[in-house]
Amino acid sequence: MWKIPLSDLSFGPEEAEAARQVVASGWLTMGERTAQFERELGEALGTPRVLAVTNCTAALHLAYTALSVGPGDEVICPSLTFVATANAALLCGASVVLADIVGDDDLSVDPADIVRKITPRTRAIAVVHYAGYPCDMDAICAIAAERGLAVVEDAAHAPLASYRGRALGTLGDVGCLSFFSNKNLAVGEGGAVIARDDALHARMRLLRAHGMTTLTLDRHKGHAFTYDVVDAGMNYRIDEIRSAIGLVQLGRLAAGNARRRALAARYHERLAGARGIGLPYRDFYARGLGESAHHLMPVLLPEGTSREAVMEAMKARGVQTSVHYTPIHRFSHHGASDRVRKEGLSRTDAIAGRELTLPLHPRMADADVDAVCEALAASLR
Repeated sequence: MWKIPLSDLSFGPEEAEAARQVVASGWLTMGERTAQFERELGEALGTPRVLAVTNCTAALHLAYTALSVGPGDEVICPSLTFVATANAALLCGASVVLADIVGDDDLSVDPADIVRKITPRTRAIAVVHYAGYPCDMDAICAIAAERGLAVVEDAAHAPLASYRGRALGTLGDVGCLSFFSNKNLAVGEGGAVIARDDALHARMRLLRAHGMTTLTLDRHKGHAFTYDVVDAGMNYRIDEIRSAIGLVQLGRLAAGNARRRALAARYHERLAGARGIGLPYRDFYARGLGESAHHLMPVLLPEGTSREAVMEAMKARGVQTSVHYTPIHRFSHHGASDRVRKEGLSRTDAIAGRELTLPLHPRMADADVDAVCEALAASLR
């Protein structure tokens, strides 16, 4: 259907062979390949405290639960994010306080607005490294440290991205990654949690698998014959097929991110002179803060433009586009909920109808970027 899709899997015969080997082994549930995936992912991120889980929503829920977020607490998070960032906190019984973005050039959460929205009930700050670009983690971590708050990093867009030399997902108390089909490292459904310290890592390991003291693989191998349950946990385990695919994908990740960076630079060069089009993060590297994973290519359409008309016109030219995201406070449930505070989001509202996400993935050719830019220009006439 699409000449140029929004995203595309960077899969080859290696992923198929990895899955085949798991099926042939006769052991499908979480086991040795998962342990290897966690170990190698941790080496890439510079931490040994990585746990693979069934998806990033599970990772977020696991993070909030391990941090004892619950009824009566508040979690501050951006409104411009996928809804899971907020939903996982709501499912813990907490209230969510939505924060504004920095502005047109930086769609990350604004540290100054976080400060404005802290109350005595605030327990955690959830940051989102939007599109793969780091938030101002110096400011946010300083705010959290001064007030005794936890920091949860939603790094779903940002595997191997960095801030001042450290991997995103390793700067807060808990980091959360996504391995969904459209992500930089894709396994279909999957995610990971990264703990700052050993105590949180141990608690999340228990909570991931029912609070059991031994795993099914331990009992299968005869290393244990029974188990105790020491906490009320969930079943957030990943399976061996996805972990095996993840190992192959991890080997492709750095090169894939580098290709994304080159494509994003070409977009910024081609669109720099386009009248009325905003280019968030265009000057990111000039600031010397770190490395983006370039998961998304967001642009801001000229004010007054019908985004739906532009998307339809680009669709007619075979170019797939999307929106990241409808702000959380504009959804029916969250807009009506008395457990979601949604005041003071003027900058988010100002860009909400203008953001358009263009295709970006490692399989794109330079000529594809040129074709997308030409289609966008033609669709704005």
